[in-house]
Amino acid sequence: MIDEARIAEALSAVRDPELDEPITDLGFVKEIRIDGGQVTVTLWLPTYYCAPNFAYIMAVDAKSAVGAVGGVSDVAIRLIDHHASDEINGGLDAGKDFDECFPGETAGEGLAEVRLRFDRKAFVARQQEVYRQLADGGLTPPQILGLTLADLPDTPEVRRYLDRRHRVSLDTSGGAPFLVDLDGRAITAENLDRHLIFARTVSVSIEGNASFCRGLLAVRYGLEGAKETCS
Repeated sequence: MIDEARIAEALSAVRDPELDEPITDLGFVKEIRIDGGQVTVTLWLPTYYCAPNFAYIMAVDAKSAVGAVGGVSDVAIRLIDHHASDEINGGLDAGKDFDECFPGETAGEGLAEVRLRFDRKAFVARQQEVYRQLADGGLTPPQILGLTLADLPDTPEVRRYLDRRHRVSLDTSGGAPFLVDLDGRAITAENLDRHLIFARTVSVSIEGNASFCRGLLAVRYGLEGAKETCS
């Protein structure tokens, strides 16, 4: 039997590509409706003008995630209150990709380049998150520099980091160094400070944008806690 909890769990694996957070945590899932094997998910976003490519990525990933739930026979994703709602909803219903819905937007490259660009940012931010966790646990910079992936603790932060590392096609074998740049080169003592400044900048930018989007969504729809979220 399909229940809302199973659908919500599936949707929790869908991320906003720019904010690297689940759409469920961000509040982008307005409603889940289940009628036998048919599931309809209604999405809403912080603004009317959110980029169509971001909106399409979340919508198509939501359809794929829900469609993979056992017992689901049909999925409809409904994006509301967005300037490209008709194009996105109609495109998904017809099985079209982004290029077919928005000709000329990506020069025929689809959304792969957009996904990769933000996956790379997410990788940097998640690496910084794990570094901070290790440092808070008492490890010194030289000790952290010497860690391999096999040395990392099994925590939610590490699992997220390894997932993002895989997404950008970097080595995820146990013997690979933990601290690497976006080209897979090991970070050294000489460039550690520069790398950490860069990683922290990326992380703060993502965190700030996520907070801003939560605030906009709350204000737009009069959700509880809007004032606190935007303060």
